[in-house]
Amino acid sequence: MSPLSPFGVVAVSAMLLFYALEDRSASFVLLFAVACLASAVYGFLQGAWPFGIVETIWAGVAVRRWQRGGRGTEQYSSRPRCRCTAGAIFGVLFQFA
Repeated sequence: MSPLSPFGVVAVSAMLLFYALEDRSASFVLLFAVACLASAVYGFLQGAWPFGIVETIWAGVAVRRWQRGGRGTEQYSSRPRCRCTAGAIFGVLFQFA
């Protein structure tokens, strides 16, 4: 296994975690954007350039949401609030590993 694989796992896991937590603070929206950029770097380094492009676009969308005030739940009130903890999210992720 190359060092690129753990980097990809961490980047995509961070995306999932920060997406689940973004209703709690606008900071998590910005962290989601950073994780998207890390996933884009992973995609480009791996040779999956379509994945890298899509993740770069998602990072731009997240930065735009952060600039407008963050969470976005005011606009989309039908979106269910996540009451997950980081431990529960990572427990599910690594249950199958």
